[in-house]
Amino acid sequence: MTGESRDTPCAGIAAGPRRLRPRGTRAPALRSLSAMPEGDTIHYAANRMRPVLAGRVPEDVRTPHPRHRMDRWPERLEGRAVREVHAHGKHLFLRFEGDLTLHSHLRMTGAWGVYPQGARRWRRSPRRAWLVLRAHEHEVVQFDGPVLKLMTESRSRFDLRLAALGPDILAPAFDMPRFLRRLREDDPTRGIGDALLDQRTLAGIGNLWKAEGCWLARIDPWRALRSLSDEEATRIVEVTRPRMQESARTGHQSRRRRIYGRRGAGCPRCGERIRARGQGDDNRITFWCPGCQR
Repeated sequence: MTGESRDTPCAGIAAGPRRLRPRGTRAPALRSLSAMPEGDTIHYAANRMRPVLAGRVPEDVRTPHPRHRMDRWPERLEGRAVREVHAHGKHLFLRFEGDLTLHSHLRMTGAWGVYPQGARRWRRSPRRAWLVLRAHEHEVVQFDGPVLKLMTESRSRFDLRLAALGPDILAPAFDMPRFLRRLREDDPTRGIGDALLDQRTLAGIGNLWKAEGCWLARIDPWRALRSLSDEEATRIVEVTRPRMQESARTGHQSRRRRIYGRRGAGCPRCGERIRARGQGDDNRITFWCPGCQR
């Protein structure tokens, strides 16, 4: 598996102290608005897969992509029922009987689809399919990888990168004290907008919901962590969480956008022009309103 940046599958969760880019080094080019699937997208996919796969033995397992063609996944998974379809942040896990787990992270390119068996067309070309599971008269398809691994359940529990993930913003019961504790372990000079993308602190939130959450909470995403109270940090999560949960239920993420992607437009709350600029080590575009976010 290739190296991972802060907002990629393991989202900066390598062990060791957190540090910002040293002064004098060049930041990467400003990233475009290409949508990386965020936690609500992954939970929505899991919600669609669960009725098809959970408690059932897939009738057919195919791995069309050359990377996995020699891995013998169809033989290893033959006759094994799916015990659980689980999402944590931007990660999705299919847990099978016999201590086997499929782990997926979509990064910028991947997608999951659920289609009636025999559907004339999939959302993407069949040539882009990495995994196809057929069950309950449906096909569950993973397209374009890029992170798709079959591992033992015990290995997944002891994977340091997965173990380092912060609390899932979409979990039924959110662990706010753990979130605040991890936030305070971060660099106090780091902007809150950038810090929210660190999956060690808060799993599931990405660039879109970072911008929307800070706007909803009236918090300037450029404020340093040391200037932010626990009450303000808590407010960002509390206003963002139910909107992401609704998106995870309905799949209608775009209906909740207020400022993301609207550089130069008037703020829906105060009318000031929305600004956008690259932020953090990865130079992810941050949208904010200078008029009503403090």
